[in-house]
Amino acid sequence: MQFDTSTSSSWQFGHRGRVAVFIDGNNLFHAARSHNIDIDYNKLLRVLLGDGRLLRAFFYTGVNTGAERQQGFLLWMRRNGFRVVHKELKTFHDGSRKANLDVEIAVDMLSLAGRYDTAVLVSGDEDFVYAINAVAYKGCRVEIAGFRSNTAPRLIDVGDFFIDLGDIAELIKKDVTQPGGYEIPSFILPEEITIDSDLANVGKNR
Repeated sequence: MQFDTSTSSSWQFGHRGRVAVFIDGNNLFHAARSHNIDIDYNKLLRVLLGDGRLLRAFFYTGVNTGAERQQGFLLWMRRNGFRVVHKELKTFHDGSRKANLDVEIAVDMLSLAGRYDTAVLVSGDEDFVYAINAVAYKGCRVEIAGFRSNTAPRLIDVGDFFIDLGDIAELIKKDVTQPGGYEIPSFILPEEITIDSDLANVGKNR
């Protein structure tokens, strides 16, 4: 199973059937940032789909309901083929703000198992090992996509195939030099958003 990086052709998997993509948004953002890559999510989805038929593409993230910039990004994702699953940030005793969507990702993967032939999990989180095994026992193929240095070895081992995004970075990153191209809002990590008078708009529809 190889990817021809000299062309824009799809993964050479053979028949992959119906494909469901599950993207751990915050995890992917941190990994991509550590590699200085700004992801083009349209390109990423096309590469992950390969020659398969897309059943559904999910994007999971924590949200700050008062941050218009982030809401703009999520709206763009919805309008470009992604089903956005979000959870409002919680503030912890140390002042940090987080939203854990591991359960939502695992439940969706298991609930849809049987409707898809191939699941692609975009995450490096070792917590998904058990869920991936459960999906595999249902007869589905499970592929892991991530940057190898940011992906838990156990997660790589339990999947049927590992897609190293670092090896295909040129195919999935934004092309900032292309004139006249559509503008893709950048992913904005919820805890990095500063809410001020220009951004605050609590109560807007998500």
